[in-house]
Amino acid sequence: MDYNHVALFVSVVKAGSFTAAGRRVGLPKSSVSRSVARLEQDLGVRLLERTTRKLVLTAAGQAYYESVRAAVNGIDEADAAVRELGATPRGVVRVTAPPDLGVELAAELGKFVRKYPAIRIEFALSSRTVDIVSEGFDLAIRAGKLDDSSLIVRRIGVTEAGLFASGAYLRRHGRPKTYDELAEHDWVLYQARAGRALIRLSNTDNVERSVEVTGTLVADDMAFCCAAAEAGIGIAHLPVTMALEPVLAGRLEQVLPSWLTRGATLNVVMPSGRYVPARVALVRDMLVDFLTRKLEQSQRQCGQHRAARAAQRG
Repeated sequence: MDYNHVALFVSVVKAGSFTAAGRRVGLPKSSVSRSVARLEQDLGVRLLERTTRKLVLTAAGQAYYESVRAAVNGIDEADAAVRELGATPRGVVRVTAPPDLGVELAAELGKFVRKYPAIRIEFALSSRTVDIVSEGFDLAIRAGKLDDSSLIVRRIGVTEAGLFASGAYLRRHGRPKTYDELAEHDWVLYQARAGRALIRLSNTDNVERSVEVTGTLVADDMAFCCAAAEAGIGIAHLPVTMALEPVLAGRLEQVLPSWLTRGATLNVVMPSGRYVPARVALVRDMLVDFLTRKLEQSQRQCGQHRAARAAQRG
């Protein structure tokens, strides 16, 4: 029995497709398919049912996978650990993150790749929730509730989101003075349906409110929503960390600053597994350190800015 055929079969099951498995191991789809077919020929049983949409394990395939998975994982982890002893960290690390973090991370990534030139980082910036296991990613930056309990999570901290608009918009339409007035305004909406969204916020007294708002501009990219708010199109519900720089630069103003959305957790996640390659651990630790510093700094600066504005009004 050829171990390579067995290992590729395990990779296909984990990845969910020949294409995804090939991407992870650096082989074309056709080579992976032939390898699994050869394993089935050697065993004399069909392990996978191939359809146009997905692969499904047969009863024999499920039993075989459960039997060989631990052994293959153990061999792969032992090989990787030995290769990395005393060696320079090298190889590819694939990371997925929201688009709005890409620009902010660029400078930090520049410092990292200069320090570790043998590590290549491939960033996929996407607003959708990527299945990091089936799509072959090593790390992901995610905010909010995590539904996949199989992921290893490094919690960064709790984020806040507030309401922001340009000075030009507020001069044209007036500044909302109460929560109920928010429904009367134009909005730039993130991932809304039919131009409507329900905004939930709480004030400094922990009173929670929600309001349905409408907008003529809807986008699936938070950075685009921020830019649209700066252009005066409407009020936007934005992460405080994103809105801080345009607020300090005078391009945005916070609306009803005592009302915020609190509680979305920022995380760095990775697929579960006993062994983490050195290159992945280095990138993970860099991301955790950068995001922790950024979140703490933005919260501190936002607090200082709100206190200064309150002092001016007083």
